[in-house]
Amino acid sequence: MENILKVEKIEKYYGSRSSLTKAIDNLSFEVEKGEFVAIMGSSGSGKTTLLNCISTIDRVTSGHIFVDDIDITKLKGNELNKFRREKLGFIFQDFNLLDTLTAYENIALALSIQNVTSQEIERKVKKVSEELDIKDVLNKYPYQMSGGQKQRVAAARAIITDPKLVLADEPTGALDSKSSRMLLEKFNYLDDLGATILMVTHDAFTASYSRRVIFIKDGKVFKELHRGKSSRKEFFDKIIDVVTLLGGDLNDAL
Repeated sequence: MENILKVEKIEKYYGSRSSLTKAIDNLSFEVEKGEFVAIMGSSGSGKTTLLNCISTIDRVTSGHIFVDDIDITKLKGNELNKFRREKLGFIFQDFNLLDTLTAYENIALALSIQNVTSQEIERKVKKVSEELDIKDVLNKYPYQMSGGQKQRVAAARAIITDPKLVLADEPTGALDSKSSRMLLEKFNYLDDLGATILMVTHDAFTASYSRRVIFIKDGKVFKELHRGKSSRKEFFDKIIDVVTLLGGDLNDAL
């Protein structure tokens, strides 16, 4: 299979020479095209720093990160902006929708920036809105939508440009259980479409919808779990077992 993401021996330090903190410690892993992978770890484990480095919000101290065979650790200026625009999709915990735009306009914005024709934009928005069950809210503003609807609009915005990698940062963190379940089921649909998703979460229920979970501890890969042919419930139970090994609070994982 083709690797979309390759993280190769990365390290990330914060602080001054006299007081250094190692947030990521010689960490390596790969994500294949079409995979839905979750990253789990307790607070301070390095999972958010890892996501920030992959998303190019932050830079690694050493090592390399390849997305679609591009070494993103070497990108600067316009090349970096072009990479973010064309290769990455983002789904945030707090939605990050523009309040002055309708759902349709929020989804279409990325295509408009790329000078896609209005007819093609309309076709793509219609298709993705049907698949994510948000046709009824396309003419509504964010304040008129539920949290679940806003997050599915955010998911549509993230995938509308056919990015190589979708990065999701605690995407169910602001949702109730029903809305979370609906969003995660749609994530599995995106997975089936060939979208590659890397999701950071502290929540075992959320992680159980993925196909693989990478556990991070002290900036290193602690363990990996593959779902394989296990049911979601069976996979959830396995995730809980690892969370217990990590010394996590189960109340934070359920």
